[in-house]
Amino acid sequence: MIDYDLVIIGGTFAAYQAALIATEFRAKVALVVNSTINNHPYYQYYPYIFQQIKQIKQINNIKVNHIQENIEKQYIINIAKNIYEINSLDNLMMQGVDIITDHGQFTDKYPLEFTVNQRKLKARNYLLANGSIPTIPQIKGLENIAYLTINNIWQYIEKHIDKNALNKHFAIIGGTPQSIEIAQILANLGSQITLILNNRNILNYIDTEIAQLLIAQLEINGIQILTDTIVTQIREIDGKKWLQAGNKAIETDEIIIAINQEPNIQSLNLKSIGVKYNQQRLMVNKKLQSSNHRVYACGDVIGGYNIPSLGNYEANIAVKNALFLPIHEVNYQTVIWGIYCQPNIAHIGLTANQAKGKYPANQILELKQYFKTNTAAQITGENTGVCKLVVLENGQILGCCIFGSAATEIINIMALLIAKNLKVAELANIAPIYPSFSEILVKTAREWQNERMRKNHILQELLASFFNFRRDINF
Repeated sequence: MIDYDLVIIGGTFAAYQAALIATEFRAKVALVVNSTINNHPYYQYYPYIFQQIKQIKQINNIKVNHIQENIEKQYIINIAKNIYEINSLDNLMMQGVDIITDHGQFTDKYPLEFTVNQRKLKARNYLLANGSIPTIPQIKGLENIAYLTINNIWQYIEKHIDKNALNKHFAIIGGTPQSIEIAQILANLGSQITLILNNRNILNYIDTEIAQLLIAQLEINGIQILTDTIVTQIREIDGKKWLQAGNKAIETDEIIIAINQEPNIQSLNLKSIGVKYNQQRLMVNKKLQSSNHRVYACGDVIGGYNIPSLGNYEANIAVKNALFLPIHEVNYQTVIWGIYCQPNIAHIGLTANQAKGKYPANQILELKQYFKTNTAAQITGENTGVCKLVVLENGQILGCCIFGSAATEIINIMALLIAKNLKVAELANIAPIYPSFSEILVKTAREWQNERMRKNHILQELLASFFNFRRDINF
């Protein structure tokens, strides 16, 4: 006997969204919150909350003092409580979701069952949204040192929000979206930061120029960045922590591990039901099915970073396939993601380098416009940044990357254009509200028209030269 249409396993944002989506289809759903990771109910909103605090202080020219610090802390607590109430398990229960808060595992392959505290949950299909846990690097001495990770840093910040408690040095190992957000927030709260990257560049999958601008901005914030550097040893001497990073010895108060993540699936007994995975991710196909066709997965349990928009997109695909026919496939070129650094970074589709790997290089145009040309940016004083569009000569939009104020809002326009397969000329013809940050998109799109006019002008000159040459010959 089948108890549920879908059993969702995990305590993540993706799991919550999946349960909410399933209720919209009137499905009978159980959510097993069996994970202690990501149990901070509003941690993923913290970068945005801190960004709003900074903007409010800039607008009102607020000077930092003890009273103001307490106001900031109360502001964060109140916002967090409101978000928690909006996205609470109680809200899902009101929608008809059966909430089970305990650990469980798959116990039988035929018939497929998930057992929680001796209770067998039988469903037509199952969805894993367990998230990921930090991969702890093999560094000599690390096992003897207390350190923080991406999963508990927000609780730490909340506990030590006043600047006296955070007025210390943090060494952050790893260049991920979360580590960048954490580094900048701590720097804005008065901390000294050393960000240690084992790669030459920061965030290799974004546009090269934007990556360089991001590094410059982080350095302006007072963050020391060590690239192409490997930490080989960590020791504690006289109450201080020391890292051997490349050829440098770094003294620090706290260490944050923010490198790769690995799937949080160790306790689920997945091998017994034929679900394949490795240290980096749980294996799924384009329909988000695992190697057991009745087990689906979404979010960072299938690899990548914990990006809420990405998890939400995958949850939508996985739920529809699990409840109905598995006909929907993921297309990550239409998925937007952002980083709440200051200024924001937002991205969709391909970078210019990625596009050149798929299309002839002479057909690709990279259009860009700097925020210093934007009126709203000049008025607000937030004129650092650039907007880049990658298009084909025929106007097809391949991707967009924005580094600048309101980038995480502006990028939503590009998501609609790409999803509807509209060309860059449609964007160029929009007359946005003036002044507004979204003007930057239209200005960038109009560079396509300028490029076409330039090429047409060159062609006209070549034709004119050809006909003049023929006339000279005939003469």
